[in-house]
Amino acid sequence: MFLICGEALYDVFPVAETQTGFSLDARIGGSPFNVAVGLSRLGRQVAFFTGLSSDPLGRRLEKALSEEGVDARFLVRKHNPTTLAVVGLTAAGVPHYTFYGHEAADRVVTTADLPDLPAAVTGLHFGSFSIMVGQTAETLDALARREAAQRLISLDPNVRLGVEPDAAAWRRRVERYSEIADIVKVSDEDLDLLFPGDGIDSAIDRWHSRGVRLVVVTRGAEGAVASLGGEAFEAPGRKVVTVDTVGAGDTFQAALLCGLEELGKATKAGLAALSLDEARRLVDFAISAAAVTCSRRGADLPRRDELAGL
Repeated sequence: MFLICGEALYDVFPVAETQTGFSLDARIGGSPFNVAVGLSRLGRQVAFFTGLSSDPLGRRLEKALSEEGVDARFLVRKHNPTTLAVVGLTAAGVPHYTFYGHEAADRVVTTADLPDLPAAVTGLHFGSFSIMVGQTAETLDALARREAAQRLISLDPNVRLGVEPDAAAWRRRVERYSEIADIVKVSDEDLDLLFPGDGIDSAIDRWHSRGVRLVVVTRGAEGAVASLGGEAFEAPGRKVVTVDTVGAGDTFQAALLCGLEELGKATKAGLAALSLDEARRLVDFAISAAAVTCSRRGADLPRRDELAGL
């Protein structure tokens, strides 16, 4: 079982102007929240670690986790408010975000809130702005380093400059995680933000030199570039009528971790034994899953029966 660590929030879509303002469509989300839900929908046992508000929005988030079958035992309840992310879409359906979350519940998790983990938790996934802001950033860093010797560590930085505008700070944090991570998944857009002028190959080589076993760089409709211990390959994208790309990267991440578990290799030893052919199948599966999410509005991640035969 994976423990997914990071924020839970609402993606708020301005639907239309009204006489007095806007009508809004609020969708439950947050990259780590989506990954947790995605894993559960794909038939895997998964737990979630975050700070959740006691406000009505936070209670709805907790209800959603329960409805989706995500293990909620590691949730930390806070009186702070819930983060909101107002989403604007480009003509191509690519989202950009404005965040409202100063001192929100998912940013005030402390080391005193850290759980003791049962043996059933074989891996931890970290990502997005929770690794960067508030008390939560240092708390998650402490958790990752505490568990890195015995459990698989996965990272998707999912850079959000709207929350932390300092790209250099993001770069330092990602490089710090790369010292202990076993898997790094990153989009090509995030690579450009983190290492402007640097190539994909350079980032892959650097992370491998620090011990990262599997590196995957997603490239939107063009698919992905991946490297397993220095053996690199490309995987093509899938043709799909795109509604928007919200949640596509989270779907990819969930499917990647799901595939590892289905192979029985979601441990440090298992990943070390992963073959190149298995890695190719994992990435292809993740691309197919992400394509489903792109075909519908918002972070509506697929269920396992929607990916039958993969």
